[in-house]
Amino acid sequence: MGYDDVITYLGDFGRYQKQIYFLLCLPAISCAFHKLAGVFLLARPDFRCVLPFENDTSNFESFPKSQWNLSYPYDSTTEQFQTCEYFDVNYSDDYLNNGLAPLPGGGLNETNTRHCDHYVYDQSTYKSSAVTEWNMVCSRALLSATSDSLFMVGVLLGSIIFGQLSDRYGRKPIFFASLVIQEIFGVLAGVAPEYFTYTVSRMIVGATTSGVFLVAYVIAMEMVGTSYRLFAGVACQMFFSVGFMLTAGFAYFIRDWRWLQIALTLPGLLFMCYHWIIPESARWLLSKGRKDEAIVVIEKAAQVNNVKIPSEVYENLIEDSTQKKNEDEANKNSSDKNSASVFDLLRYPNMRRKTLIIFFDWFVNSGVYYGLSWNTNNLGGNVLLNFMISGAVEIPAYSFLLLTLNRWGRRTILCGCMLAAGVALLLTIIVPGEMNWLVILFAMIGKLAITASYGTIYIFSAEQFPTVVRNVALGASSMVARIGGILAPYLNLLGQIWRPLPLIICGALAFLGGLLSLLLPETHNKPMPETMEDGENFGKHQ
Repeated sequence: MGYDDVITYLGDFGRYQKQIYFLLCLPAISCAFHKLAGVFLLARPDFRCVLPFENDTSNFESFPKSQWNLSYPYDSTTEQFQTCEYFDVNYSDDYLNNGLAPLPGGGLNETNTRHCDHYVYDQSTYKSSAVTEWNMVCSRALLSATSDSLFMVGVLLGSIIFGQLSDRYGRKPIFFASLVIQEIFGVLAGVAPEYFTYTVSRMIVGATTSGVFLVAYVIAMEMVGTSYRLFAGVACQMFFSVGFMLTAGFAYFIRDWRWLQIALTLPGLLFMCYHWIIPESARWLLSKGRKDEAIVVIEKAAQVNNVKIPSEVYENLIEDSTQKKNEDEANKNSSDKNSASVFDLLRYPNMRRKTLIIFFDWFVNSGVYYGLSWNTNNLGGNVLLNFMISGAVEIPAYSFLLLTLNRWGRRTILCGCMLAAGVALLLTIIVPGEMNWLVILFAMIGKLAITASYGTIYIFSAEQFPTVVRNVALGASSMVARIGGILAPYLNLLGQIWRPLPLIICGALAFLGGLLSLLLPETHNKPMPETMEDGENFGKHQ
């Protein structure tokens, strides 16, 4: 008898589980703060060179745009002034007042130019950002993308490190250790004196989001019965979406990047009180043979749920727990020798084909999701409103999954949503320049669709792989997904060349991923493969 049998007495989602589940979903909000904060911390407002005749009191507005054609080269391809350099001419009063304005692509654009030494920034939207403080524009623009990319490297490392630590030392201690580290380095990022300290601090914060969010997610899912697993998994993601939207609220009221970083970090302190509220996972305790502690947790749940668990259930639970512990210790060495590896996924032709497609889908879903989430500054219009809508569309996306995932099938939802995202994003190619609202609309439709497909790929992948390699396969898939997230910031730099370019690339990848997913077998209402032979035969003759 295992913990799943205890659930039949406690209830799949009783009062106690609901209370603890709700509390464990709240940290997803603060983790969303950190994952999405880079949009505002590293915001790149409009800027221009400080011209030779200007002084230290000059600002962005002190030189009117009507005269920019006298000072900055014009690029007819992007239809923008190149404010990273200026004309090497004598900026006398006579020139500025009576100089001949050059035509785009000619005139003064053909004269010599000089690169900027100093910049001034438009402060109408952002009072300051890390980009404006450390001048991460023009030739230094890659630094801002690298900082966001290293944040995602931290997320990758954190999922590996904290995942293993939570399996070894328990969910609860790793959750709180991650939370403490997150608070310390979150504040440090806000007071960082230079780029290196800021970037390293943010990378460590990225790692702790895995320790806080993923570990809390695991505790929540391990106490819920099978009939509520789908709801519990999807609803937890909605809390992340709420944090997504609240980030825009913080950025609206706090326009200084340092105070914004600190303000987004401090709410995590509220979760310190969980030490006296949140129990250790009873499943984990039983897996480690700590039966007395597990029974205390179960009895607490039974008391709150107002149910009575028969004494023989506890006796059987204790016997099974002891037996399992002894078996684990006896088979420890042999299991290491026979453990599955990622190479097993590539050994057989049908399994290899499915694995590579699933890896590509994870890469695309992660890259497109974060690419669209971080690209709101490039869409034009009201930046905060774009960001708010980008978070809001995730709620109907997850609601859609709750209503359809067990009715229409996994492959149908995954393929349909990826194809819809691809079509919506590719349509931005034909939108006229004066209809920017339509670009934003297509981008938000793409974000809604890719959010739904991202939520589907977790379940779909777990059902594709055989039991003997399932954990290895999902771990490898997650690592491939993180690579997509790591590359997403560099993709968004292309928006400075042509605004729709990141959307077009994301659309092409999503559309290709949707087509390839048609080659995967449907898993809904199908028995999950157990052995490598089952996995190889599953969908082979489709």
